[in-house]
Amino acid sequence: MMIVISYDVSTKTSSGRKRLKKVAETCLNYGIRAQNSVFECVVDPAQWEMLKNELLSIYDSSEDSLRFYLLGSNWQRRLERFGKDKNLGIDDTLIL
Repeated sequence: MMIVISYDVSTKTSSGRKRLKKVAETCLNYGIRAQNSVFECVVDPAQWEMLKNELLSIYDSSEDSLRFYLLGSNWQRRLERFGKDKNLGIDDTLIL
């Protein structure tokens, strides 16, 4: 299933900057960066629970915001991309 994650982490303090880095690193472990604070992640239900729990343990509910958009298994027909795209699509082949 495709999950789109967006976040806004307060960076007014050093602890906020650390949280921001941890949130981004956690999202990168599961998907790709679509925009600065937006990630696209294709995960199974168990991975989704792990990802969500990791992010909820990092963020500060009094200062930060997390949003999860569950696009499901048929996400390809729900996603349209336009404009400049520096990143690979989540379903593109990557050869290392």
